[in-house]
Parts: sequence; structure tokens; C-alpha cells
Amino acid sequence: MTLTDRKDKENINVTLPSGWHYSKLKDVINYAQPGFACGTRSSVGIIQLRMNNVDTRGNFVWNEYLRVPIEVTDLDKYRLKQGDILFNNTNSTELVGKSALFQGNAEPVVYSNHFTRIRVNTKFVFPDYIVSWLIWQYRSGTFANLCNRWIGQSAIKNEILFNLEIPVPPLAEQECMSRILNKQMTAVEKARAAAEARLEAAKALTAAYLREVFPQPGQELPKGWKWVRLGDVFDVKQGVAMSPTRRQGITPHPFLRTLNIQWGRVDLSNLDKMDFNNDEIKSLKIEEGDLLVCEGGDVGRTAIWRGELDDCLYQNHIHRLRQKDDSVIPDFYLYWLQAAILVFHAYQGKNSTTTIPNLSGGQLKSFLMPLAPKNEQNQIVNALNERIPTVEQLNKTIQEELDTINTLPVALLGQAFSGGI
Repeated sequence: MTLTDRKDKENINVTLPSGWHYSKLKDVINYAQPGFACGTRSSVGIIQLRMNNVDTRGNFVWNEYLRVPIEVTDLDKYRLKQGDILFNNTNSTELVGKSALFQGNAEPVVYSNHFTRIRVNTKFVFPDYIVSWLIWQYRSGTFANLCNRWIGQSAIKNEILFNLEIPVPPLAEQECMSRILNKQMTAVEKARAAAEARLEAAKALTAAYLREVFPQPGQELPKGWKWVRLGDVFDVKQGVAMSPTRRQGITPHPFLRTLNIQWGRVDLSNLDKMDFNNDEIKSLKIEEGDLLVCEGGDVGRTAIWRGELDDCLYQNHIHRLRQKDDSVIPDFYLYWLQAAILVFHAYQGKNSTTTIPNLSGGQLKSFLMPLAPKNEQNQIVNALNERIPTVEQLNKTIQEELDTINTLPVALLGQAFSGGI
């Protein structure tokens, strides 16, 4: 195609293919209708779609939905028709702007006030074309940048949405683009699903290795093993809280936060510093072989300190586990905690009195753990050291593949809306 139509505005220098033009979104739609709020439920009522019923890839999710009484709504006003676009105008910042094209349903469907229903003017645009453009804007971060933000919620004003400018090709090209994009996105979705399945299989392999060597609480133990409380063999100590005053001290020391604690390793790429007094330094300095367990965040995530730094401490959201005697091998219990938390789900947060899940020192000390003869601990560690790193590398490779796949939609959509297909 010959590139002719040029749009020059502040920070914009975009060339369109011949026959294309820019139009404001409001000029290519017939009308838009916000949904309605309803706190009443009815098992025999009408389906009302909520925020969770549209995913981030432009699909409707039908595995769980609510029903509201038919009499609470104007069915003619809010009923979805084939070709309608649902735009999620209110959600968390990272989710606001999700959109999907309604393809019809066997029974009537309405939608909540978190959505705006858009019906396009088919003299100018096809619904498939517009929803693809909206998905592109969402996945490119446009709506996250434009939304108004409050605590726990963000929203896109319709005035802002409808004044966005969209490249509009002739209808025949829109139809062709939509057909090609549909094939491309279907292929991407298949690749993504396959990669996710391989990733789950790899994770299951790690779980299988851990189940093979570690008994669950209540199970019969191998000869020579016994159940003990974690607090019987480890000294459990929590760190100190961060504060602005500590950050302004004159003798700062590096310290670990929960983000530094990854499964099996300590990540020192983003290390913070703050002041500690002499007593705290003596009490909280990490020693080689200490286990570090997250109290909050990814609850129970555990790493082992390998002496990466000579002088390092830790904050109050981390528990330090230090063996009381030489009857335990830290690596054995690093693997056991991984099995207990991720495989056996030893901690579920059910006893937490806060809204934020956390693993208290008392709960951690009360964990039942298997105490095996030291020579058997060594054998198990050596066996897992041969297996687990290989699986972790496989996980990393598949995750990188999945990350690459997840970037493809933005690239393909960007290519399409610049006339590249």
C-alpha cells in the first residue's frame, strides 16, 4: 500500500495506509449504555455479567455468573445483543479497560454498572474491528495510564474513552484484518495453553519428587524417624520493622525484605539498608545455614542463607530459623518447608485475625515436622539436589517461552492497526 494519510500532533507522528483515516471513537458508534447495579440475587433470575466474566484476552468467562431478579431491570434497555461490545470501565488499575465482543447466548443476558455496552455504526466499522482495537489499547497500557485512580479502584470516563482516535480503514480491509487477527489470536491462544500445560506438568514433577521423600503429618514415618515441633529443633526469630527514622540513621546495614526471599534462594538484586542498634545487630545478623521464611506476601516462601554477605540483617516480615544443634541439615528442611507449604498446604491462613494472610512465629513453631536420622537427611538432600534444579531450569525455560507468547498479541495488534497486514 502507498502511505499517504499522515497525522501530526503533539508526540504523535503516525502514517496511515492509503484509504485509511482517523476518527474519534464516538463518531463510529451508534450509542453506549452503562450497566446497572443490583445487590439482589435470584436462582431463577436473569444472568448479569460482572467484572470476572470478561478476561484480559477479550473472552467471556461463563463458568460462574450471578442471576438477578428480572423485575429489577429494564430488559430491553440492558439486554446484550450479538455484536455488542462490553467495555469494563471500572476495575483495578491493571484490569480497567478489559473488553469483549458478545456473540450471543441461549438465554437473555444483562450486565453490571462496571461495564459500558457499545454498539457500533456498521456503516463505518465492524464490531470485531473495534473490540480488537480496544483490546490492543488495554494490553498496551493505554487505559491504565488514562484512568482515574482511587484506593482499590480505577475508572475510565466515557468522555475520555469516546474521544480517543482510532485508525479506520475501509470496511473490506476491516473484515480482512479481523479474519487474519482471529486466526493469529487463535494460534497464540493454543500456544499459550500448551505452554501453561507444560508448566503445570513441570511443577507437578517437583511436587511428585517432594511427596516421594516427605511424609504428611499423620502418616506413618520410616523407621528411625519421629515427629517433632519445628520450634523444638529451630530457634525462630522475627526481624524488626522498617521506619523512616531507621532509614536516616548514620550506620546503615543491608537488610532483607520478603521480596528478597525466593524459593530456595536469596535475591540480592534489590537490597535495602536501614539503621540497627548494637543489640539488634548481635541478635539479627544472619548466619550461613539460616533458613528465612516469609511471614506475609507469599506466605511460607523459604530461602537458605549461603553467606552471600558478611553483614546482613532482616525485617519483621521474615522469620529466621536457626538450628539448635547439629541434628538437622538446613537444606533438608528447606525442601521440607517447600513440600509443607506448596504440596501439603500446611498453612492456609485460617487462623489469621488480620485481613492480610500472615504466618506468625507461634504458628511456625507449632508445625509438625519429621526428624530423620542425619545420614538419611543427607541422602535425601543429595537426591533432591540432583532432581529439583533440573526441574527448576525447565520451569524457567517454559516460563520464558510463556512470557514471549504473552507479548505476541500486542505486537500482532500493533502491526494490524498500523496497516501491517
